[in-house]
Amino acid sequence: MPVATLTYDYGHSAATLGPLSPEHDPGDYDLCLDHSRNLQVPSGWQLHRVAAPVVTAGAEPAWLANLADEVRRIGWRDDPGRAASEPDPGGVVELAHRRHLRVIADIP
Repeated sequence: MPVATLTYDYGHSAATLGPLSPEHDPGDYDLCLDHSRNLQVPSGWQLHRVAAPVVTAGAEPAWLANLADEVRRIGWRDDPGRAASEPDPGGVVELAHRRHLRVIADIP
């Protein structure tokens, strides 16, 4: 199972090993724990290891909590006791997406 992403910078003879990237790039390589620990670069190259941010158990980033609060506020705007309804697919436009998440807006 991949845990880190390796990126080569051939122009600077450097490699960067950091947290698993959510984006797929053809020049990146996702590595398992064993391979990321034992990684060696060519002679004369530099290896930069970028540590993942430390998150304590149960803690969530402030932006995530703010986003969840905003989604709840908008979804319950009309009736706090009712869950948000599904949008009419013919009445919305997709503004952006990442994996299974979509940002949509009503068509004016």
